[in-house]
Amino acid sequence: MVKPIDLVIFGAQGDLAGRKLFPALWHLDSCDLLEDDIRILALAREPATTEAFLLDLRDSLLKYVDPERWSEELWARFAQRCQYIAIDFSNAADFETLREGLSEQRQPIFYFATPPSLFEVICTNLGNAQCLFNEPRVVLEKPIGRDLASSREVNETVARFFPERNIYRIDHYLGKETVQNLLVMRFANRFINAQWDSSCIDHVQITVAETVGIEGRWSYYDQVGQLRDMVQNHLMQLVCLVAMEPPNTMTAEDIRDEKIKIVRALRAIDESNVAESVVRGQYTAGWRQGQELLGYQDEPGAGEQASDTETFVAVKAYIDNWRWAGVPFYLRTGKRMSDKVTEIVISYKSLPHNIFSAGENIPNKLVIRLQPDEGIEMHMVSKLHSLKNRMTLARQTLQLDFLNSSSMERIPDAYERLFLDVIRGDQSLFVGREEVEESWRWCDTLIEAWRTQGVEVKGYRAGSNGPTRAELLIENDGRSWHES
Repeated sequence: MVKPIDLVIFGAQGDLAGRKLFPALWHLDSCDLLEDDIRILALAREPATTEAFLLDLRDSLLKYVDPERWSEELWARFAQRCQYIAIDFSNAADFETLREGLSEQRQPIFYFATPPSLFEVICTNLGNAQCLFNEPRVVLEKPIGRDLASSREVNETVARFFPERNIYRIDHYLGKETVQNLLVMRFANRFINAQWDSSCIDHVQITVAETVGIEGRWSYYDQVGQLRDMVQNHLMQLVCLVAMEPPNTMTAEDIRDEKIKIVRALRAIDESNVAESVVRGQYTAGWRQGQELLGYQDEPGAGEQASDTETFVAVKAYIDNWRWAGVPFYLRTGKRMSDKVTEIVISYKSLPHNIFSAGENIPNKLVIRLQPDEGIEMHMVSKLHSLKNRMTLARQTLQLDFLNSSSMERIPDAYERLFLDVIRGDQSLFVGREEVEESWRWCDTLIEAWRTQGVEVKGYRAGSNGPTRAELLIENDGRSWHES
């Protein structure tokens, strides 16, 4: 018999909970996708009653949820699910209050929307208060460590209290509809799958650009940087989904097995090749849409000493296996860029011989757009309609817009899908321990190489496309970044 769920959110007063977690749960409830007997226990340090917490939560939800779906009736139903419990996460005695709120007739799911430094003390106090019953599940937010050694510490800490089958490590990119559609596009369409290798593909580009800066997180971000914050997790997962072999089934185990093979096949970027494979950047003062933007060193909270932390990184990577031999993967991600965009570009090889003398040899591109305007574009070649010009070639775009081609009013947020999967016990969109550690192993080698070789950060104007060196990284190979 399936037991009803108690969803216990540690850090319920935090930014992530306010912007993402509670809006996702509210949208699920408004779509009748949460069972009536699911309870939400909101835990935070701040002393407050449930009534006071709900007043603040209501104001927060009104900022982030779809206004066309809001109604007081839906809010009243959602509020009935919620209970607030004030807990000092480091105080074992406070967990007795949580234990009193849990029932052995229900299955607990613990969501750690907290820094990893609190994972051990929370797990220990949950265990000592006898809260870990009925196959409890735990959801972990990134970062899982800041290098291989610390990621192992985090994983080993949680593993003392939860078996791997009950640990859900979130990378919210995996919950995006377009990312899931990438697997369907690859493995459900023969004409695409048959040309998905080095014989047809010239190179792959993956771009994750943000227009925001560090948003008041200077002291945290300066210890991390863009490679740890974005490449080690989000971009690595996208690389895996683009490059992996077809899994035997769509189970979590089979998908993870194929992704791990890709991470292990990534060519090491070390002292011998880091100078020509990596570009680091840091934004300086600039402008975007008429608004003046501060440089990284001038952001609130910045230290007095100069920092060489990168806010932009571009990498040329290779996957040394049969399918992808010789195909470069160009990765770039940065803050304070000109546009907010996340996309994967598959650039096909030019035809071996152009029989159309009136036109250039135009290669095809497949653009998988994660944000904004989620969808897929096929850039192809066709004849320009003209009587004067008998055979003039022109670039054309076949476009699939996921929102307009569906019956849905909105594209669900990634957290909505991930919450549903945690509740259903499906780990296929979550990251396994081995994936995390192998990814950190590759990143650690790269970071050590740029330290020993003195790879400096290059300034780029806020509101631009990044440092000039990032353009040269790809242009030196006779290619160029795709511009939407």
